[in-house]
Amino acid sequence: MKKNILLLISIFMLNLFSFATQAQDNRRMNMADFEKRKQEFVREKAGLTQEEAKRYFPLNSELTKKKFELNRQYREQVEQMRKNNQLSDEQYKQILENNVDVKLKEAELDKEYSDKFDKTLPPEKLYKAQQAERTFMQQEVIRFRQENDNRGRGTEMRSNDNNRGGNNEFRNNTNTRTRNNESIRSNSSPTRSSGTRSGSGSSSRRSSGGRR
Repeated sequence: MKKNILLLISIFMLNLFSFATQAQDNRRMNMADFEKRKQEFVREKAGLTQEEAKRYFPLNSELTKKKFELNRQYREQVEQMRKNNQLSDEQYKQILENNVDVKLKEAELDKEYSDKFDKTLPPEKLYKAQQAERTFMQQEVIRFRQENDNRGRGTEMRSNDNNRGGNNEFRNNTNTRTRNNESIRSNSSPTRSSGTRSGSGSSSRRSSGGRR
């Protein structure tokens, strides 16, 4: 049972580390804040006393940092290979082998620290603490995804607002030009009408003069 729990924790930690690495382009994950929230969550769910927390969390943080470093190195290797758009079969094989190596090293760490954890907490509290950490990791992955989705939607909405603003400006300019043209036509109409009446009067006078 303990090995299965540790394996599940490793899987979720790998997901979280992957998201943390991807997030570095947009924002730096505050690992101190992450660790603080994790400890508060685990301590509450597992019912750890202050003395138990002092023994458990330094060991847990030590393991977490070692796993984080393992996954960071692996992702850097993968990213370097992905820069080449046309990977060879040998390179894909290398990526797969590196992934297996990371998992094996994580399993070795879990085995090493399993004996150490046994000396820090009673079996029941150790089980609950590991379950609580697993739950916390799941929630962090979900929260990170939601934050990314919200940022993406916010960028799209700002882009749409800018497009609508440009369209409104175009319509306003078009309406202004239309009103100006109508004003010009309105001002020109009386002049043409006056000219027409003047021409008619001259024609009448010429006609009348001819009759005389």
